[in-house]
Amino acid sequence: MTETPVDGPVPRYELATWRDELGVVAGITGTGDSGTPFDLGLAQTGPAEAMLDRWGALRRAVPGFRGIVVSRQVHDIRVLWHDETSGLGIHEGFDGHATTATGLLLAVTAADCIPIYLVDPVRRAVALLHAGWRGTAAGILEAGLNQLVRRGSNVENVLVHCGVGICGSCYQVGSEVFAGCGLPAPETGRGNLDLRNVLVQQARGHGVDSVSTSPFCSKHDPGFFSHRGGHQGRMVAYLGLLR
Repeated sequence: MTETPVDGPVPRYELATWRDELGVVAGITGTGDSGTPFDLGLAQTGPAEAMLDRWGALRRAVPGFRGIVVSRQVHDIRVLWHDETSGLGIHEGFDGHATTATGLLLAVTAADCIPIYLVDPVRRAVALLHAGWRGTAAGILEAGLNQLVRRGSNVENVLVHCGVGICGSCYQVGSEVFAGCGLPAPETGRGNLDLRNVLVQQARGHGVDSVSTSPFCSKHDPGFFSHRGGHQGRMVAYLGLLR
């Protein structure tokens, strides 16, 4: 499944199929103009007003949502449940969010890490996760699924999409990363790891029937921030129920 560009003042890409068929908005922002990049990172050294203005622009660009929630992420597996919010809610220490509330936009920041979108179209529940290798190894995907299951979802109904992030060809890591993800390390001790493929296998192992991945790489495809690619800044992946 492929994210497609959305026209408008905010550079962003969305899964049009989910919007049309499920009433779910799922997308990610891009870098925008190189002269004034659309950086949504929460730990910027520049004026806070400019960063908050960009968050406001994102909220206005996605109509139908009265609130948006995000957290300062710590590469852990804590997933925060939300019943209601308005405006911009910034939390501390969570790497995922989940809700059954319509009109509430979940958000995670990313710049090579994988945003994982979870949608239960039967229960009308969604979760959005931030997965670097540490979160992947520790079980962030399972934690997100558990949040939905505790609120009445069946895993077989959940759709999982592993979004825009660094691809296996661009992600070279050491033996500790392979070990953390439950994979044998290359003989040389370093090698290329496809983090999205690891997450796909995890999802299937937990009983998810429908898993898809983005074709975009944050490092080698233009239009995205990449820590490893030297294009500093943060995109925001977002997910919410329209109805």
